[in-house]
Amino acid sequence: MNQPLRQPQAIPFPHHRTGSALAANKVIRNTYLLLSLTLAFAAATAGVSAALNLPHPGILITLVGYFGLLFAVHKLQNSGAGILAVFALTGFMGYTLGPIINRYLGLPNGGEIVMQAMGATAVIFVGLSAYALTTRKDFSFLGGFLTVGILLAFMGGLAAIFLEIPALSLTVSAAFVLLMSGLILYETSNIIHGGETNYVLATVTLFVSIFNLFTSLLQLLGFMGQDD
Repeated sequence: MNQPLRQPQAIPFPHHRTGSALAANKVIRNTYLLLSLTLAFAAATAGVSAALNLPHPGILITLVGYFGLLFAVHKLQNSGAGILAVFALTGFMGYTLGPIINRYLGLPNGGEIVMQAMGATAVIFVGLSAYALTTRKDFSFLGGFLTVGILLAFMGGLAAIFLEIPALSLTVSAAFVLLMSGLILYETSNIIHGGETNYVLATVTLFVSIFNLFTSLLQLLGFMGQDD
């Protein structure tokens, strides 16, 4: 089975902690509003892609499209066009997700596997976000670890795809579950403590965390489902 390509977005770097609590709360509200809209849009594009049985664009087009749109988001982050770039990026990622979901739906109990992955992703994201928001702990210490971990896992994922090593692919999936969980804590904490003041960039970071978390759980659950 072809393996999903994870997106190495938003490699975290330490930020200076500035900004008031009021400004941070505004960024949080705007981030979660835009995040909910982009998740709905990506789900719609994934649904259309799956319903029409569209082919996956392949690794090269996926990487070029992803990094090109990500560059546009960063370039336009402080303008209204930045929001359009975010929707273009998340819609493109939703399109690439459709064929992946179709492959898993073709497995025995495929629908159950997809729903389990969606449910687990939602529980993990909501749980970690709520923990960071309520405790207001500073998770900036995770920055260096996440930077190195995401780069290594991304390269490992590419190696697993090109070399077709199932064990490596599963290891990368497990690593991405942990790394994306850490990135959710890191970015949420970053917003709370004033390290991230741009809700466009914060939205993209959280969206890609959710995307990678879902595809990684999907692969792990799909593997266990095949064993059954």
